[in-house]
Amino acid sequence: MQLTVTSWNINSVRLRIGMVTDFLAAHAPDILCLQETKTPDEQFPGKAFEKAGYVHQAFIGQKGYNGVAIVSKLPFSEKDAMAMCGRNDARHMTAVLDTGAGAAAGIAIHNFYIPAGGDIPDPEKNEKFAHKLAFLDEIGAWGIAKRPTDRPAILLGDLNIAPYEHDVWSHKQLLDVVSHTPIETQTLERLRSELGWTDAARTLRPEPEKLYSWWSYRAADWELSNRGRRLDHIWLSDALTPALRDVTFLREARGWERPSDHVPVTVTLEL
Repeated sequence: MQLTVTSWNINSVRLRIGMVTDFLAAHAPDILCLQETKTPDEQFPGKAFEKAGYVHQAFIGQKGYNGVAIVSKLPFSEKDAMAMCGRNDARHMTAVLDTGAGAAAGIAIHNFYIPAGGDIPDPEKNEKFAHKLAFLDEIGAWGIAKRPTDRPAILLGDLNIAPYEHDVWSHKQLLDVVSHTPIETQTLERLRSELGWTDAARTLRPEPEKLYSWWSYRAADWELSNRGRRLDHIWLSDALTPALRDVTFLREARGWERPSDHVPVTVTLEL
C-alpha cells in the first residue's frame, strides 16, 4: 500500500478553499494536514472537503489566527488536541488511523503549528520568542512522557524553524533572524534526534541541496530573489522510516493567484 501525506500552512482555509480543493483534485494525497486555518470550528469548510472525498476530519480553530486540521480519505477513530503552554490556541491535532485504513492502520499523525516567535530572538525582550521556546520544551516533555515514536507515527507541520544551513537562502545572514537562530535550530534538532524522529526530506535530499517551503510576501519578486526557508517538516518514527519513498515540495504553489506564503510538502510511504 502506498500512503501519501501532505502538510501545508494554508494561511486561511476559507480564503483559499478553492486552491486547496484544486490541489486535492490534482494531487490526491491520502491525508492533508493544514496549519494556520484561521477559522472557528463552526465555520470550517468541512462540506467542501467531503465533496472532494476527504470525509474523515479533525480540526480545531480560532477566528483570525492559528488553527490546525487533518482531513483524510482513510478513516480514523481516535483524535486528540493538546493545549500547549497552557493556552487553548489551536496549535496541535493528532489522529490515529483505524482498521479501515488497511496497511496504514495504527499510524498516528501529529500535526503541529509552532509559534513563529516574533522578530527579536531574545526571550527576555520578546514574549513571543519566549513562548516559542517554551512550546519546544513542551514538545520535548510530551515526547518523553508519551513516547510517540514507539509506534508508527508521523510528526509534521509548520514548525517555524529552518534547522540546517541549506534550509535558508543565506545561513550567515539569517543567524540572528528568528527561525534560524542557533537556540532554535539546535533545540529542534535535539528534540528530533533524542525523541527518535527521522527528517524525511533530508533523508532523501541531504545537504547541500537547498530546500525551501516558505517565501515571504514582502519580496517584490519571490521567485527571482528566491530567499526561501524550509519551515515545514515531515518527520517519521523508526517503524516508518524504511517505508519512505519520496518527499516533494510543490514550489509552483507559491506562484498561484493569492497564494499562501507556504507550499505543500508531501511524503510518500510504501507500507
